Amino acid sequence: MRTEEPRPIRLKDYTPPAFAIDEVNLDIELDPKATKVHSRLSMRRMGDGPLRLDGEKLKLLEVRIDGEKLGANRYSVDGEHLTIFEVPEGDFTLETVTSCAPVENTALTGLYLSSDIYCTQCEAEGFRRITYYLDRPDVMSVFRTRIVADEKKVPVLLSNGNPVASGKLKGGKHFVEWHDPFRKPAYLFALVAGDLAHVEDKFTTMSGREVTLRIFVEKGNEDRCDYAMGALKRAMKWDEEAFGREYDLDIFMIVAVSAFNMGAMENKGLNVFNDKYILALPDTATDADYAAIEAIIAHEYFHNWTGNRITCRDWFQLCLKEGLTVFRDQEFTGDMRSRPVKRISDVRLLRAHQFPEDGGPLAHPVRPDSYIEINNFYTATVYEKGAELCRMIHTMVGPKRFRKGMDLYFERHDGEAATVENFLDALSDGAKIDLTQFKRWYSQSGTPEVLASGRYDAARKTYTLKMSQVCAPTPGQPMKEPYHIPVAVGLVGANGRDMKLQLDGEEKPGATTRVLHLTEREGTWRFRNVTEKPVPSLLRGFTAPVKLNAHLKERDLVFLMRHDSDSFNRWEAAQRYATGLLLSMVEARASGGTARKGTGFGEMIRDLLTAKKIDPDFVAQIIALPSEQTLAQMIGRDVDVDAIHGAREELRASIAAQTKDELLSAYERMKVDGPYRPEAEDAGRRALRNVCLSYLAVAPGKDGAALAAAQFREADNMTDSIAALTVLANIEGPERIAALDAFYKRWQKNHLVMDKWLAIQATSALPGTLDEVKRLTQHPAFTMKNPNKVRALITSFASMNQLHFHDAKGAGYAFVADKVLELDKLNPQVAARLTGAFRSWRQFGPKRRKLMVKELKRIAGTEGLSRDVYEIATKTLA
Repeated sequence: MRTEEPRPIRLKDYTPPAFAIDEVNLDIELDPKATKVHSRLSMRRMGDGPLRLDGEKLKLLEVRIDGEKLGANRYSVDGEHLTIFEVPEGDFTLETVTSCAPVENTALTGLYLSSDIYCTQCEAEGFRRITYYLDRPDVMSVFRTRIVADEKKVPVLLSNGNPVASGKLKGGKHFVEWHDPFRKPAYLFALVAGDLAHVEDKFTTMSGREVTLRIFVEKGNEDRCDYAMGALKRAMKWDEEAFGREYDLDIFMIVAVSAFNMGAMENKGLNVFNDKYILALPDTATDADYAAIEAIIAHEYFHNWTGNRITCRDWFQLCLKEGLTVFRDQEFTGDMRSRPVKRISDVRLLRAHQFPEDGGPLAHPVRPDSYIEINNFYTATVYEKGAELCRMIHTMVGPKRFRKGMDLYFERHDGEAATVENFLDALSDGAKIDLTQFKRWYSQSGTPEVLASGRYDAARKTYTLKMSQVCAPTPGQPMKEPYHIPVAVGLVGANGRDMKLQLDGEEKPGATTRVLHLTEREGTWRFRNVTEKPVPSLLRGFTAPVKLNAHLKERDLVFLMRHDSDSFNRWEAAQRYATGLLLSMVEARASGGTARKGTGFGEMIRDLLTAKKIDPDFVAQIIALPSEQTLAQMIGRDVDVDAIHGAREELRASIAAQTKDELLSAYERMKVDGPYRPEAEDAGRRALRNVCLSYLAVAPGKDGAALAAAQFREADNMTDSIAALTVLANIEGPERIAALDAFYKRWQKNHLVMDKWLAIQATSALPGTLDEVKRLTQHPAFTMKNPNKVRALITSFASMNQLHFHDAKGAGYAFVADKVLELDKLNPQVAARLTGAFRSWRQFGPKRRKLMVKELKRIAGTEGLSRDVYEIATKTLA
């Protein structure tokens, strides 16, 4: 057991810093085993008490105040802090000299080595592993950084801001000095150094300034940066047009590294990226990879204003930069690609990751009240739900008023460390809206459920819509105050067309979609001049992150998935219809009864596939079945993973049998001829073609393995190759073994493609998958020291292979728990995220619950456990 339980940090205990740091001068001499950091901080007192600096894994060599070297009796050092007992009352300069060992830093936070490249990751609290500092986001300083290294081994030396000096030194060393004129907190500091190549371009801002753009990669990867560079330029232009935000330095740099805990990091002027979100060629990257590269490059670039120029006062305000910037990157992708498909994709992600978080023991508000380890709060709630809150305000006020609110936010708080209240007050004042009640979304956890019912009065030609809201208790919050929930509503007539809407009290009909505001526990709206009984289309565009229960009948769902003008609700109706069938089938398997025999889904698929005009990407989304994880969430209690898997496979085979000719015709028709292009149109055709392939793989009378094997052999791009390999990985036979071997032989030297190979095998539904995953942990393509490898193999198994992770004997649980404990010694952040695989243990049957609790207790009770894993394990058990 742990000898001492970590103490939580609470929002209510926030106090301003006792000292300000106006300027930081760093002199860093790189060495794998002993990097020396000479720090000179221009400081001034702002409060009472001694000076207490954060620092971890550092060797302190010297301390000076205003040039005077301090004796050991004037300060104390422990494993987390340097405390100086007395400092001058006015301005003073603090100097420290420390040493750290990047080569030993497997946690990948602070300064570490990634394939012989020096790299930093300082968010959230990594800077304290580089030098002693007030490592908190509300301490903002101007940084000047001088880097020294061996010129032959480390020819490229990068940091934040603009380069201001460089030169050669004795002993074969050289230096580069960087100056960032914009005040920033330490978490935005970055240093990258190594033998790197780069590609370069230019961008002219809206005011006419020319900015140099550089993407740094390991040598040999220069030809894989073109798409990333184009995405960066598109993002810069879009941010100018959509939000009026112009880039502010002379140079913008991106560095791609292979070992990184996150997707990317927005350090001022020097973004550090996991290389999977930079490197792309058609034969190595899928359409999904290209889309992710575009979105993540945009996200990190957009942080320059929403995160860097305006940062967070404290880590409880994390949603202020992350939720807002996710919303901005979603809007960017919607403009670059298919907006309906993007919305569907975002809601899928929200429901798959955030809804379970809100409904389980790890539930927390978008702005948490407390934490033990801040790294554990980079969650779907902060990011995805945080983005939904921004979207709701955008829905309520419209794009023009939202822009006015954002302009006021930038005007008021540029150069500051802000709070959620600062953000909401600026939007409220700029957009002219009262957001007092809306603030509850930031402080209350849980997913509200909206119950809706409608009644048509033919005599009066009115349609009355009643809605109510309820939010279940969550940890620490047994009671919830009513939310402000915007619900976009349409009424669809028998001819499939939207009706113009006229509420009581209005003189004439208006738009066909109206946003109704549910602000009390119950609300009623009556529409006039409704000439026939309509089918309600509710929560169009998913205007709020809620669960909607509209009591629609099966015929209504079929009608909406054929006729609704709102693309999201067409998809939603199809998903609800398919989910209803699947849940009926699961129940029938458990009870021995008879499942519903709905045919509407197959008929809709046939109609969509044979329509003259279709959006292939949207059709691909609408005909795909709900995942096994989604079905488990819908059942919610005593989940039978075997019954879910069996029901889904049965329905998939039934649909394939019903529509096999249309599927094959569409499969052949959607083939993209000519050179590969990652643009949305071609990507959509490939998406639909590969969904058809997944159905044809189980269609009677069609040799699915042969069809997939032929596509695998003939594929001229990674998207089609991976789709075929995924199908084959779930079919026993020689084609499966041959394809997996051929893929490995071709791509074994490409670490990013090998991640795909590992993930495909980890998610296979075939018997023996767990044994195969165990074997792969010893494969040369895998290492526990690289987060991408862990995510590809072990996290994919734990989070995406419901059937085998939840093996009835508990073998999957024991394996993942073993890996959590092994990983915790290397990289606590990644280990904590893997521990989250156990978060939904309460929704399974008694036997599985007991087995999962056993492993969680084993994890929580391990001596020397990190705070990261301890917090997740104990909260999950609570």
